[in-house]
Amino acid sequence: MGRKFIDCRQFPSEMNCTIAISADTEAELLDAAVQHAVAVHRHQDTPELRDQIKSAIKEGTPP
Repeated sequence: MGRKFIDCRQFPSEMNCTIAISADTEAELLDAAVQHAVAVHRHQDTPELRDQIKSAIKEGTPP
């Protein structure tokens, strides 16, 4: 099992967020990324948001 990551730079925003989050499991990464999206970007925690984040998860570590 390898690391997984998501990089906020893939989602252009007014904040120009440069956060990248990584974890060993997709579930842990998804939870952390949703928390970030809700707390920082003021998104609502919805199934659609979770699907969008889940589809952006990559294998490895952030560049």
